[in-house]
Amino acid sequence: MIPTVVYDANVLYPSTLRDVLIRVGIEHLVVPRWTDKILDETFRNLAANRPDLSVERLTRTRALMNAAIPDVLVTGYQQHLDIVTLPDPGDHHVVAASLHASASTIVTKNLRDFPAHALTPHGLTAMHPDAFLTDLTTRHPDTLARIVRQIAHAWRANPSTDTVLDSLAVETPETAARLHEALRTV
Repeated sequence: MIPTVVYDANVLYPSTLRDVLIRVGIEHLVVPRWTDKILDETFRNLAANRPDLSVERLTRTRALMNAAIPDVLVTGYQQHLDIVTLPDPGDHHVVAASLHASASTIVTKNLRDFPAHALTPHGLTAMHPDAFLTDLTTRHPDTLARIVRQIAHAWRANPSTDTVLDSLAVETPETAARLHEALRTV
């Protein structure tokens, strides 16, 4: 069975990481899920920190994300909001969406905000994107190598796998290192 995962806003913010995470869903390695609230946070931060990105471009990116994976948006999760106590109450919606979607994993860079003692009773774990993608790379090296090649091909300015991996290494250095190796052997 393919595991269902919820991507937190902070892993959807970096463009290369976001692209890889969406493509592992397209390749059916996982069933990714997010909510409008997660996307609101992602795109609010992108708009604030990247004034070079137009509203139209951000709107288009969001629409393409939602169209890339069938049924990606989790709705109706509000009934689960009060089930878990977390250090940051602003993260309750991520756990609520995970429970509603029957996810097993939350992929986030903020592991301290999703402590095991709060998640384990609900059958959830939180994983850093580097650990998450390293695991997928170990189990599916050819697929992840193909994803990197696809991304490189899509980049018009500098279409090389090294450029993609250098960008990915900012957020997921272990994954990028393993993918360098996988691309050498493929």
